[in-house]
Amino acid sequence: MLRSDARLLNLAIALSALAGFVDALGFLTAGGFFVSFMSGNSTRLAVGISEGSSAALTAAGLIAGFVTGVVLGGLVGHRAGPHRRPAVLGLVTALLLVAALAAPISPTFALAAMVMAMGAENAALADNGEVKVGLTYMTGALVRLGQALANRLTGKDASHWRVDLGLWSGLMTGAIAGAFAYARLGSSALWVAAALAMVLTVLAARFVPAPR
Repeated sequence: MLRSDARLLNLAIALSALAGFVDALGFLTAGGFFVSFMSGNSTRLAVGISEGSSAALTAAGLIAGFVTGVVLGGLVGHRAGPHRRPAVLGLVTALLLVAALAAPISPTFALAAMVMAMGAENAALADNGEVKVGLTYMTGALVRLGQALANRLTGKDASHWRVDLGLWSGLMTGAIAGAFAYARLGSSALWVAAALAMVLTVLAARFVPAPR
């Protein structure tokens, strides 16, 4: 899907960068928990259960919030039909705005809005209701990148490596920017994330072809 349309690939990389930015903010706010990387939170949940610590409750809450966001994104995308991408990204923008507003008052509520936004973002590039491109987690992209390198070494087709490298690089770039922004702005950096999401919503509506 991404290999066949440069505009869609660029949007996917930009959304991965947004996810990295927000995840860095969430990680620094929550003291080592994630708002987009649920594999990490699942490990924290397991360790927290084994230790009997409150970390298990935090991790479980974040995982539940992420799944809730995926559900909300899927429902909004379904209702929006061919306008799914800007509709889902509009939801992401709204949730990040809520997080930015809530951050000075209730960091916990802000984290809830952030994690739901990251869950919802994954529905932006859904194809026929199925999420085929992970925008907020990169394990799959790195596996595919490694497979592509193995294919290249054995003389097989490895043309898709640029897609996976682009997605991972986007997330890394966004995370670095998010960490810098948090160091300088604190929780106010969420306003930057919301503004970025709003710009991507407009770009998706105007320049990216409608999904099937």
